[in-house]
Amino acid sequence: MPTRNGFHVIVIAGPTAIGKTSLAIRLAKEFASEIISADSRQFYSELNIGVARPTENELSIIKHHFIADRSINDFLSAGQYAREAREKIDELSKTADRVIVTGGSGLHLKALISGIDDGPVVPNELREELQRAYLSNGLDAMQSQLKSLDPSLGFDFEWQNPKRVIRALEIVKSSGKPYLESFTPAKEIQWPVKTYTLEMPREMLYSRINRRVDKMMEDGLLEEVKSLSEYEDLEVMKTVGYSELFDYLDGNMNLGEAVDKIKQNSRRYAKRQMTWFRNQGDFKTLSTKSALNEIKLDSKSI
Repeated sequence: MPTRNGFHVIVIAGPTAIGKTSLAIRLAKEFASEIISADSRQFYSELNIGVARPTENELSIIKHHFIADRSINDFLSAGQYAREAREKIDELSKTADRVIVTGGSGLHLKALISGIDDGPVVPNELREELQRAYLSNGLDAMQSQLKSLDPSLGFDFEWQNPKRVIRALEIVKSSGKPYLESFTPAKEIQWPVKTYTLEMPREMLYSRINRRVDKMMEDGLLEEVKSLSEYEDLEVMKTVGYSELFDYLDGNMNLGEAVDKIKQNSRRYAKRQMTWFRNQGDFKTLSTKSALNEIKLDSKSI
């Protein structure tokens, strides 16, 4: 069955806690469509409270894809996500007029929308130098170097894959740019795409983040983290909301300090997300107050 005339993809991006899920659900109801998540921590069934997974009620209202559909042991790279998500969009395009994609994981959204090419040409001298460094110092040292050079890379990068880490170092060092900014589009998505990023006054967003963290703690985040102790060494467990509570459980800080740290790190992460999406150029920035009506108008004009 061919794609329906006028079919297009609506991408809702933006920082954590800004209200992407609720907006996506309202749009999906308006257009009788389904939602594809681009939140790389929500892929995993073991993670719930700490990743702000949509509630059971929200999931019952609109069909979501890539939400808790695999184990934490089944890592989903950005490239594989792009392949799987494009396959799902192709399937949905036969019966729907629109698909809503929402999330804040820039690497996965970039892979889905634009594809990821092989990056810039790297001098052989640099490639050989990094190979020697890896053989001499090991993966941990290479990870530390990459994190220092490009703090924007999150857990969803393949940190445990030496080839990926070394390749990223090659790209960052040779281009002088962050990893994600060093690529040109490879194979762009085949359907029309409208991309948006949400913003609100920073003080308001930070207040929402603080309240969300308090609600997570009330809902049992600490107990969730305790139940995940066997996975503490995984990269996803070194992200906001989990790493701080593992530090508490390991005796490195008290609980109040850990909660304050979650709030602080969440605010910093939100700031990085806003900066990244704003700098992409092809994401239209919308106020959360007007986003619903503006997207509806844009979408109906296609």
